[in-house]
Amino acid sequence: MYKIKDRDIFIALSFVMGFVVILSNYLVQFPFNYYGLQEILTYGAFSYPIAFLITDLTNRKFGKKIARKVVYFGFLIGVIISIFFSLQQINLISLRIAIGSGSAFLVAQLLDVNIFDKLRKKAWYVPPLISSLISSTVDTLLFFSIAFYGAKTSWFSLALGDLCVKILVSIFMLLPFRMLMNVINDTSTIASKSNKIF
Repeated sequence: MYKIKDRDIFIALSFVMGFVVILSNYLVQFPFNYYGLQEILTYGAFSYPIAFLITDLTNRKFGKKIARKVVYFGFLIGVIISIFFSLQQINLISLRIAIGSGSAFLVAQLLDVNIFDKLRKKAWYVPPLISSLISSTVDTLLFFSIAFYGAKTSWFSLALGDLCVKILVSIFMLLPFRMLMNVINDTSTIASKSNKIF
């Protein structure tokens, strides 16, 4: 039977990260048209917190240096494809969404990696929860201010709505984090000393 290697986990996490970025960049263009929330919420708020789950799982499994590599690989995969589609559409809003997404993604994800690492020895739920909440706030404000500033869209209202949902989803993500942490085995002590996968 084929045994899953650390390299395979790293590659899978990188591609899932890229997919989440692409999906979120697409979904953020569509308001959530239910319960009167279309002015303050987009569908991107539901998918993007998964990126922090991926970063935190990588950090727990491999340590912060490898987590940064997953962030960079996810960034390259997701943002380059997003920019490609933006240029195909020749749409200024789509291009700004891609630029805003790339900037906010890098800043927030790298911040998440550092916060998680500093809280690594706390109770299992503290690092993913605190790092995701702080990083989601930074990500949301950066993204919406770059992508929608000056547009007719009420970006600040959308940002607040998205942030509220991201906070709720981040709390909900603690359950899959705990389950997947058990699956990938918690090797955080070894991870902090080892930075190589390949």
